[in-house]
Amino acid sequence: MATHQFQTEVNQLLHLIIHSLYSHKEIFLRELVSNSSDALDKLKYLTLTDQAFKDLSFDPRIDIEFSEEGDAKTLTVSDTGIGMNRDELIESLGTIAKSGTKAFLGQLTGDSRKDSNLIGQFGVGFYSVFMVADRVEVVSRKAGEEGAWKWSSDGKGEFDLEEAQRESCGTTVTLHLGEEGKEYASRWQIEQIIKKYSNHIAFPIFLHYTKTDYDDKGKEKGKTPTVEQVNSASALWKRSKSEISDEEYQEFYKTISHDTEDALFHLHTRAEGTMEYTTLFFVPKKAPFDMYQVDYRPGVKLYVKRVFITDDEKELMPTYLRFVRGVIDSEDLPLNVSREILQQNRILAKIRESSVKKLLGEFARVAQEEPEKWLEFVEQFNRPLKEGLYSDYGNREQLLDLVRFRSTKAEGWTSLAEYKERMLPDQKAIYYITGDNDKTLRNSPLLEAYRKKDIEVLIMSEDVDELVIPMVGTYKETELKGVNRSDAGDDLDEKKDSAKDEELKPVIERMKSVLGDRVKDVVTSVRLADSPSCIVVDENDPTMKMAQMMKAMGQRDLPEVQPILEINPDHAIVTSMKSLEDDARFADAAFLLLDQALLVEGEALQEPAEFVKRLNRVMESAL
Repeated sequence: MATHQFQTEVNQLLHLIIHSLYSHKEIFLRELVSNSSDALDKLKYLTLTDQAFKDLSFDPRIDIEFSEEGDAKTLTVSDTGIGMNRDELIESLGTIAKSGTKAFLGQLTGDSRKDSNLIGQFGVGFYSVFMVADRVEVVSRKAGEEGAWKWSSDGKGEFDLEEAQRESCGTTVTLHLGEEGKEYASRWQIEQIIKKYSNHIAFPIFLHYTKTDYDDKGKEKGKTPTVEQVNSASALWKRSKSEISDEEYQEFYKTISHDTEDALFHLHTRAEGTMEYTTLFFVPKKAPFDMYQVDYRPGVKLYVKRVFITDDEKELMPTYLRFVRGVIDSEDLPLNVSREILQQNRILAKIRESSVKKLLGEFARVAQEEPEKWLEFVEQFNRPLKEGLYSDYGNREQLLDLVRFRSTKAEGWTSLAEYKERMLPDQKAIYYITGDNDKTLRNSPLLEAYRKKDIEVLIMSEDVDELVIPMVGTYKETELKGVNRSDAGDDLDEKKDSAKDEELKPVIERMKSVLGDRVKDVVTSVRLADSPSCIVVDENDPTMKMAQMMKAMGQRDLPEVQPILEINPDHAIVTSMKSLEDDARFADAAFLLLDQALLVEGEALQEPAEFVKRLNRVMESAL
């Protein structure tokens, strides 16, 4: 027998599960049954598609036994699935082979209710057994292999591995129940939990118990060992919607997602005709913790004629819908479809295309008919939907109606359609401002003239906005214009005062000379009311934020973006510069006007030390 240490993250996760999920401790049985179902799914697929397993005697079933006599109460869950060998036991039960685990653990708050949701998103899986068991033994034999292995642990940092015996392939998990788990060594408890959480499992679940027999007078006359199937063993998604209760939908969702919360909403459809398939999709209440990781885990399982094919195929849903959980079951795909074939399969491509349209249609319905629920959705999934504006051109118009933005006028979130309804009668464009921080954007000098004219501006503070909104261009024939572009002043309807411009010409030429290649141009502004200066970019240049993002993505050879400095011809600082003869003081003023405009827009200064020196000189002179 060899003793191994749990991976550090497993120890942390075990501690958190035991302490954070205590109020949901009965889910340990749901997780064990779900693992058994997955193992049966995998072996069933092999027996149908792999010649090496064609002759395997396969009787798919899950058996649950318990001992309620004496103090040593046990509960055993056994399956005839694919099983695990020694290395797989270590990988599955001793480590978490998922990058991002540390980031996940870092999100935990110490609040058990909030943490239980996070742990649910991660997938509590097997480790939930330690909420009810003092010791756990797992005996498993891999299909196609002769030897079996026994894994055992008390969940306190170590696990043991040794050779074992098992007649056929599959896995048996035995829980030695502690004080917190003794109540589960009961026929009625087990049956209730299975019917609540696992009735839809597509393989028969048999409960073994001893039945007490009574005579006509109610006197006990003996005991009979009994085996009874306790689930319906039918694929829930193949049943008619009218037969399925909301509770059944929710328990199915929790099984496939390992979430502890109900789904926000679901969509169940069946297609018949040239193609036959069934889909059942769920939208979680909370975003999966790995949603923004490159190696995110896909949430949709693929079945063919109720035979599980894969749950690890990102091609089943477009990336921007990666938060969707559920099942696709096709009647037309071949059982032995490979991953390579999947990525190019026309049937699957049509199922995916149709599924996306149905999901977006359901999103539109919820947005229209259940606005409060849609706001819950937007808080979690607005950003990935915006990614779809970039990646899914065919559905862009529908996505534009679904995404939401903050605004200088509306409270909370607003849609582009709602913005259009509020536009001024002669307003020519939908205006927006992009950047890093909502508060910074709302205080931008670029908004001063728009406020003065009562023109609404959308506040776009997510990095994805910078990428997709300029590319979208228009919404229902109305142009989208960034106010930080040099050509965004159409609706301000301010005519430059030619006399003032002429008067400021020497100041502007002098500022251009001083600032050199730090700016593309210096011009008088029609968009400033109270501030002395602001920066914009040429309509043909990327914004400074976009340039930063492109560099962060590895495009190091990009030239520096030169902003256009706009100055307010009516501001006291600017008018005072007309009579400022001291070249050094003029240069300090010019650079400070540029640097403060950059700072207000949330941009980093090239030379912070020089900025401080200039500021100190000007303050000293003023004082």
